Amino acid sequence: MKFQFKLIVFLILSGLAFTACSTKKDAFVNRNFHALNTKYNVLYNGNIAFEEGREELNASYRDDFWELLPVERLEVTDEIKLDSEDNNPNFIIAEEKATKAIQKHSMDIKDNQRNPQIDEAFILLGKARYFDQRYIPALEAFNYVIKKFSYANQLNEAYIWREKVNIRLENEDLAIKNLKRLMKFEELTDQENADARAMMAQAYINLDSIDKALKQLKVASYYTKKNPEKGRYYYIIGQLYNQLGQKDSANYAFDKVIELNRKSPRVYMINAEIQKIRNVEVNAVNEAEVLEHLTELEENRENRPFLDKIYRQIAEYHLEQESDSLALLYFNKSLRATREGPKLNALNYENLAEYNFDDNQYKFAGAYFDSVLTNLPENTKKFRAIKKKRDNLEDVIAYEDVVHYADSVITLYEMSPEDRVAYFEEYIAELKRIADEEAAKEEKMRNDGFDAFGESKGGQENKGKFYFYNITSLGYGKTDFEQRWGDRPLEDDWRWSNKTRSLPASAINNGVVQSDSTAVAPTENEKFDVAFYTDRIPTDVTIIDSLKTGRNFANYQLGLIYKEKFKENLLAAGKLEEVLRSDPEERLILPSKYNLYKIYEEEESPLLATMRADILKNHGDSRYAEIILNPSAILEGDDDGPDARYGRLFKKYQNQEFLATITGAEENITRYTGDPIVPKFEMLKANAIGRLNGYEQFKEALNYVALTYPNNPEGKKAEQMISEQLPKLESKRFSEEIGSTGTANWKVVFPFKRSDTEGPEKLMKILTQSIKDLKYKNVVSKDIYTLEDLFVVVHGFDSKQRALGYAELIKNNKDYRIMNRNFVILSDNYKIIQVHKNLTAYNNRILTPKP
Repeated sequence: MKFQFKLIVFLILSGLAFTACSTKKDAFVNRNFHALNTKYNVLYNGNIAFEEGREELNASYRDDFWELLPVERLEVTDEIKLDSEDNNPNFIIAEEKATKAIQKHSMDIKDNQRNPQIDEAFILLGKARYFDQRYIPALEAFNYVIKKFSYANQLNEAYIWREKVNIRLENEDLAIKNLKRLMKFEELTDQENADARAMMAQAYINLDSIDKALKQLKVASYYTKKNPEKGRYYYIIGQLYNQLGQKDSANYAFDKVIELNRKSPRVYMINAEIQKIRNVEVNAVNEAEVLEHLTELEENRENRPFLDKIYRQIAEYHLEQESDSLALLYFNKSLRATREGPKLNALNYENLAEYNFDDNQYKFAGAYFDSVLTNLPENTKKFRAIKKKRDNLEDVIAYEDVVHYADSVITLYEMSPEDRVAYFEEYIAELKRIADEEAAKEEKMRNDGFDAFGESKGGQENKGKFYFYNITSLGYGKTDFEQRWGDRPLEDDWRWSNKTRSLPASAINNGVVQSDSTAVAPTENEKFDVAFYTDRIPTDVTIIDSLKTGRNFANYQLGLIYKEKFKENLLAAGKLEEVLRSDPEERLILPSKYNLYKIYEEEESPLLATMRADILKNHGDSRYAEIILNPSAILEGDDDGPDARYGRLFKKYQNQEFLATITGAEENITRYTGDPIVPKFEMLKANAIGRLNGYEQFKEALNYVALTYPNNPEGKKAEQMISEQLPKLESKRFSEEIGSTGTANWKVVFPFKRSDTEGPEKLMKILTQSIKDLKYKNVVSKDIYTLEDLFVVVHGFDSKQRALGYAELIKNNKDYRIMNRNFVILSDNYKIIQVHKNLTAYNNRILTPKP
């Protein structure tokens, strides 16, 4: 009887369960069964995954407090996603759970949803898609709730989230319109009102309507019950007032953030404190108070995670008070304590760069600008501005390196042997002291590390074992080595990360010679051996003369740069005066004197009259003397100025007057020494030399331009040509001409002596007429070959047979009867003989039969 009763009860319950599983039957049991399953099973797990995903986003997201904060803490990319690949797995799970709830528990009967939990499933679906930045699918989910669930409890939430999506899709006007309608016609809770107002504020911010955004954010901060949101909204209000220049109102908002204290994230409070200090004009009355407040922020243990920003603010305070040493100290402390990464680093390095620039320490400024660039994203306005400043310093750094190196070597060269030994003995003593300190520090670190390991569980377990048999100890030692030295290969001198020491490129470029012996790092014994250093001091007078020449040229260039680019007349005068004291080359004397004359004139120096008399007496027939006597000659002489001269010379180059180009360039290089146009004349001269004298001399001339003017556009172009173009021209190997047909290009070449002034012109006229009469499409040119020879060339034959046929035709045709000697050549081979001037080798190749 009991069994029958249990069976009946089981069957009844099974029937009820089976009936309740149906989503097509609108019954009390069915509705509540699916509602409970949706809420406490599928949606419960989905909401847990969603909240975990949001927590991950909040933990990983870092606000940029140097810019206006967004109302919502969400890091977005520029791309619009349409699927869920490579997204947060928690949001994917939330979406899957929401989809499962809709698919398995939706009770859409007669176009009426009978499961009251499905609207929440669609909202969860939309929110998961929103945080995965798949805004179009999210919009579909929220629109479905609004359309299908007109009386749902979550309807207002769906409206607000839909407008959040519209703002992300840059439909701000539509979002504002819809939110205004929502607030007008719907009854909102305080939190819903706060969320709607905050989103409307974001839309107004995007549209640059700051006043309207402020109004909405104030209302949102009043209604929200979430203190983190209050802190964020008040901070943004302060930022917006700062944009409007209303510092008192901004500070009132920042005070609201500070009053929240621990109720909202401390990062808002610290940044509000810093913003308040920036809005205060420091004067004699409040100077001590501001410094005391900054010191309190620095010493508060709770502020340790924010010391990087606090240090920076203290540095800015000291910089404003002209306490330069303290400012530099705190900028460096901020760099060491930085947690915010590249942006804060870039700001600190920029301050250090600007300080050194203003202090005329251009080499240090350049190094700091390099650090700024490494911390800025490329292709931004800020990056380009800093890059331009850094490029302006490049020449200064290069030439200062030359001067420093040359001065060092020359000073050692001019010392007596006894003074050299004494100098290096002192240097070695300092090296030993530093090495001993480092060794003691390393020994202490090693002992402390092993002591700590010995007290650990692993150390106790392996106590007494030989080090290399102790796996745990060995692993610790390996880790310690890698942390200390990095990944070093097994080789001699493994402690030296850089096995070579080379001079600065600029030093080599200006004639400084480096011996092979100094390119290898010294061994431990050599480092502390006086002879190692003294033996490497140059003794060859030519090397010393080369160093002096390079130093004088570098000092001259520095004088021009300081004068023209940086308007630092005192620095420029010092460099130019140093040139004149150092027995310079003749070409540097007059330009240095003239530039000093201009500096003295601008600074109203008493030395002006002396320098004027010197130039007029010793260089009376120069262009500079002419300018001094008649300053308007600069304007009057435009037709004979450097640019005009270069233009005329370039036309000669285009007309293949290469010898005239070379001599004219040399004349103008001497005339305009020190003028920025000189590298252009040098480059034009190099090209003319190449066209006239061939590959080897062209290579030599390009090298001269690249090494003499490494930081000018012409020098860089020459360097590029050396590395990219010259290797393509280097080969002297002629192409095989037998069987070359089809797309090959052939020429008929008529050699002439350049002393024959009539023959080439007469032949060109006949050839041009023959091409026109015979309806060919070829081109005739006159090409200079060498100083003595030239070619008249008919270009553009597609095969050797056609080229030979044309030569035979014009020879035998009674209308032309051209009997001049000629030869047919492949275009590639013609290029080789023009580049290498090796026509004789080409002819011998043709005449000499193959073995």
